[in-house]
Amino acid sequence: MKTKTILIAIPMVLLGAVYLLLSETKSYAETKRTLQPTDGCVFMTVMGEQSSEDFNVYKTDTNVQLSVRDGLAWLSEAQLENGGYGAGSHHAQNIRDPHAVKADPATTAMVAMAFLRSGTTLQKGVHAKNLKNAISYLLDTVEAANPNDPYITQVRGTQIQTKLGQNIDAVLAAQFLSSLLDRDLRGVDKKRVEDCLNICVAKIEQATDATGRQTGAGWAGVLQSGLANSALESAQSVGALVDEEVLDRARAYQKSNYDNESGNVKTDDGAGVMLYAVSGSVRAGAKEARQAEEVVNKAKQDGKLDKDANVSVANLRKAGMSEAEAMEYTTSFNVYTAAKDVAQREDVLSGFGNNGGEEFLSFLQTGESLVVNKDKDWKKWYDDMSGRILKIQNNDGSWNGHHCITSPVFCTATSVLLLTVENDVAYLSKIGS
Repeated sequence: MKTKTILIAIPMVLLGAVYLLLSETKSYAETKRTLQPTDGCVFMTVMGEQSSEDFNVYKTDTNVQLSVRDGLAWLSEAQLENGGYGAGSHHAQNIRDPHAVKADPATTAMVAMAFLRSGTTLQKGVHAKNLKNAISYLLDTVEAANPNDPYITQVRGTQIQTKLGQNIDAVLAAQFLSSLLDRDLRGVDKKRVEDCLNICVAKIEQATDATGRQTGAGWAGVLQSGLANSALESAQSVGALVDEEVLDRARAYQKSNYDNESGNVKTDDGAGVMLYAVSGSVRAGAKEARQAEEVVNKAKQDGKLDKDANVSVANLRKAGMSEAEAMEYTTSFNVYTAAKDVAQREDVLSGFGNNGGEEFLSFLQTGESLVVNKDKDWKKWYDDMSGRILKIQNNDGSWNGHHCITSPVFCTATSVLLLTVENDVAYLSKIGS
């Protein structure tokens, strides 16, 4: 009995020591200058003017934990009385006070996803109340939406809508609600969440035009369309009814922005920024690229293909696919493979030239795509990108953009999602199944 007591006590003592260490340690933002291999300024373009090669040097578990802790603490204080969060108006981007703006569903969904991915539930975690109130705001908002209105909110003219697209609220809300259902948390009204998810899916499908593009595109509308594609896949993974024809169109539109043979990237719907377009192409091809590889690997195991066989129309045909399927999946595999390399090039990572919320979203799309495809490159991407994000955290624990989407609330939520993407490997892999 004495030995058993000692064995139980040891891990409790260690956990207590870790807690005291983290609680007494300065914020990551306060200590980061002593950790960095290079000097830098938050107002500089980290994605273009500095290489990522050295950034993983100071990406450690402790640094990430401290940074996420500070970011979540800042978000906790930024919540509005109605439980929502806001990015502010496009016409007043200079307003950075999170309490001086209206709540909007898109920003609230991003913050709620950040809490959720960081391990917060309705029963545990210092931010449990924040998550609960954010969920209530989102469900109330979606339920109040007019069935004949194309959008889920009457709040218009936000930074997020103007820069990404008019339907971005339904898109991001659908992503959050899908993630919430996957976790099956105690205290969540599952039926209510499912109903709201179906409303959001319907709005997304209604807004998908004949080309697969989301209508009402903003300055960087290709990102809204890419996120809509992800939202439909996420909703489908948790059992929501998704129109396969609409999803196929959405994927086709995203993949069409990148020509894997010529290497040309269409940036017409991406404000002329290659990063925005190519990150969507990576995301759209991720699921089918993974499925193509799995089919080929299974055929190798069954002796239908040589051990060194790769993904091609001929090999997928030998593995049992129809001609049409083999052509579609090979195209997806080729677009994904080529586009992911382009998406990680230094000249592409520079995006607009400095960091706005659009850049953060593009990075998030690329990283989640690598996880969806179970890509071996994802760990290197995660380490380098985490280093980049750690470098530009503000001293108060927040992040903010320096053009277009400047909102510290939106950018902080997206940065936390980037830093904690490792926590959602199982869920993202499920989307790719």
